[in-house]
Amino acid sequence: MVHALPKDFLWGNSTSSMQTEGADQEDGKGKSVYSDRPATANASDWQVAIDEYHRYPEDIALMKAAGMNCYRFQISWSRVCPTGDGDFNEAGIAFYAKLIDDLLAAGITPMVCLYHFDMPLALAKQYNGFMSRHVVEAFVRYAKAMIDRFADKVPYWLTFNEQNLYFQPDAFLISGYDHGNRSLSDLYTINHHVMLAHATVANYLHATTHAQIGGMLAYVQTYPASPDPQDALYAQQIDEFLNRNQLDVFVNGHYSSQVMRYMANHDIDGDIQDADLAILAECHSDYIAFSYYQSTLIDSHHVPIGTAPNNYLAAGGLTQNPTLPANEWHWVVDPTGFRNLMTSVYNSYHTPMFPVENGLGVREQYDGKPINDDYRIAYHRAHLQALKAAYGEDGVPIIGYLGWGLIDIPSSSGNMDKRYGLVYVDRTNHDLRTLARIPKRSYEWFKQVTMSNGERLD
Repeated sequence: MVHALPKDFLWGNSTSSMQTEGADQEDGKGKSVYSDRPATANASDWQVAIDEYHRYPEDIALMKAAGMNCYRFQISWSRVCPTGDGDFNEAGIAFYAKLIDDLLAAGITPMVCLYHFDMPLALAKQYNGFMSRHVVEAFVRYAKAMIDRFADKVPYWLTFNEQNLYFQPDAFLISGYDHGNRSLSDLYTINHHVMLAHATVANYLHATTHAQIGGMLAYVQTYPASPDPQDALYAQQIDEFLNRNQLDVFVNGHYSSQVMRYMANHDIDGDIQDADLAILAECHSDYIAFSYYQSTLIDSHHVPIGTAPNNYLAAGGLTQNPTLPANEWHWVVDPTGFRNLMTSVYNSYHTPMFPVENGLGVREQYDGKPINDDYRIAYHRAHLQALKAAYGEDGVPIIGYLGWGLIDIPSSSGNMDKRYGLVYVDRTNHDLRTLARIPKRSYEWFKQVTMSNGERLD
């Protein structure tokens, strides 16, 4: 069955500033928590990345030539406000103003994400990141300033990349958390403060602009590892705590009743105040954005009794699924899970879906000839077929498809060896080389996909 996508479907690319821009502390940029992290045996430092700060016109040209009409990028908080809560840096703001104008001139719709793990270092050191309400206020101040500057040109906005990670152990790595015992109470406080910041910003954007905003999740479809009903129960709890709890606020303005009862039963405060709930109650989303790379299994027998559902996957998540292929990092390839999540989430929340990250990480070497990455073509083809089935057979409205990514960049751990791009970047973890952009075979394939609006997936 053929399913034609809408004519205004968005095809494009997603990136984060810390993984692309480089130019750390150039033109008045302040330090983020990544600035001083050294290179390791399997990771680069964060000083250069792929030097998009200086080379973005070249990358826009690659996007345009590939038929892409949307680019999701991050505004670096510490580039536009070096200390996070002090004076704004006009040189940093001017960089993003020029980037937005150049995207529009190329016929590419800009989509802004306001935070992608790189807390201004001063706020982490002085306030312990999103453990503090001062940092919530500082983020809202920064976000409102960017909305005031750019919402007339940027139609799509996100606050936090993969916001449900702030309700999982990763929260202590990405929230500016500088010190503490990583307690469950701290985790719930971080999650609530981040959600409060999101809702406040979303409410402001809706009140003052015609732009659209959505919450974003890192969606990992979780299946029971066996027919054991306990595995099924744990899979349900994972989805409720790590996905539905966020979605309930994004769309309906309140936390999950199951999560709230868990907090009450375990005397978890989370610093939730009555005034906060009123702000959350006003929140709504114009779309649900998400990243999707893989699915996983939960084996309840590996989870110690008394473990919070937030930590089930850390204790009992299985990366090996015997029915599915996987890459070298044990990320399984599951396009059916991609369709399932879009359909099930839409059926529950009736809000348009927008996959803004999807891709395959593979170790690749350039030997002077274009890289023949048929495995990447197969990955994207299968996921686009699943997307078209969700749209055409299941009735899910889908705004677009943004891959991660157009161009090779260091992973969020700093590893340049794990490459996702349709375009090879000539650098390694420890050798910058030429930084030249070299299209892979998948680049030409994706071009035919975009030019046919998803009709030609062969």
